[in-house]
Amino acid sequence: MRWEKGIPVFGQHDAQTLSQLCDVASRAEKAALMADGHLGYIMPVGGVVAYRNKVSVAGVGFDIACGNAAIRTDLKLEQIQPHLEALADEIASTISFGIGRSNKSDDAPIHHPLFEDPAWEAIPDKGEQEALREKARAQLGTVGSGNHYVDVFADEQNRIWVGVHFGSRGLGHTVASGFMALFQNRPWGSRGAEVEALLDLSSELGQAYWALMNLAGRYAYVGREWVARKVVQILGGRELELVHNHHNFAWKEFHGGQELIVVRKGATPAFPGQKSFVGGSMGDDAVILQGTPDPDPETRALQEAALFSTVHGAGRVMSRRQALGKVDRKTGKILQPGQVTQEAMEKWLQQKGVILRGGGLDESPQVYRRLPEVLEAQGKTIEVLHTLRPLIVVMAGANEFDPYKD
Repeated sequence: MRWEKGIPVFGQHDAQTLSQLCDVASRAEKAALMADGHLGYIMPVGGVVAYRNKVSVAGVGFDIACGNAAIRTDLKLEQIQPHLEALADEIASTISFGIGRSNKSDDAPIHHPLFEDPAWEAIPDKGEQEALREKARAQLGTVGSGNHYVDVFADEQNRIWVGVHFGSRGLGHTVASGFMALFQNRPWGSRGAEVEALLDLSSELGQAYWALMNLAGRYAYVGREWVARKVVQILGGRELELVHNHHNFAWKEFHGGQELIVVRKGATPAFPGQKSFVGGSMGDDAVILQGTPDPDPETRALQEAALFSTVHGAGRVMSRRQALGKVDRKTGKILQPGQVTQEAMEKWLQQKGVILRGGGLDESPQVYRRLPEVLEAQGKTIEVLHTLRPLIVVMAGANEFDPYKD
């Protein structure tokens, strides 16, 4: 760890990312940057910022409550290895990726009690309440696209795990967009400049956002757990352990003896003993880790500096445009070649032994850092409990349209 203008920074970052962090930190009580950080909208991904009774709409982001869930099953590798190709096909056809509900499974919990939660009344535009509720109901249990996935892993003992990564879908995106508009005195649903939108939680607007952010959090938990358990069912296994965390969210926490609102954007809570599932890329190992329990004074100080946070993934090293290049949407002509080729991606996955369904060059392993290096940069703040080797990776198709993918 090093200090950047008084802010603890883990890992190496470019000047733009550090500048963005310093700008956001100038309006906060505390801040830190995790080792998987990179430039984001208003606030860097991998950033952790703590406010006094305020929450940042842009800090939490448009994919409110994006997070990771992993289930350890009672299965061993030898039980499913002969069937991996068929299982990959069944997962891809059963679980919906992209924007719509295109799966063949009709048992998503669309009548869950969260749809009757009083928090829906916090939507300021009363005419939009029912429309948003129905959109959320229709999208519950859908994974989306971009870097969102369903994976099947084997750990160091060849035990089978299922891991998923996605958030609150159109619900979170609509809430974030709506409050960003209201903050600028524009009507709910209108589009305008993306701004930080710091909301005082003592205000009516701040209380409404907080209620809906937490509703989106509960929604994301229900969706991830349903998808993960559905995949365990497809595999023919039973759930033995669940590890589940948000990484785009805000929490009320005590730091340095004071209650603060801690916003983690692409960062995972990692209090001592708290477990997390952290993915690498479609062609890299993932891990189950925990905040180092019973830390010595030096480690405790590092954990406090990190605001008891850690990485949420490996972190991008190139943008989607850099990876894909520029293509004329009408003609398909390549206007600018990308930095990743289909051949390079396929070679990497073949060497790793990964069966891929869907996925695009903008999610190829080459666009990400290597997870072991990122974890090493977090120092003694965390410890790895299990290393998970990917067997099956299922994502949306390369050309799948989804406005809620990030």
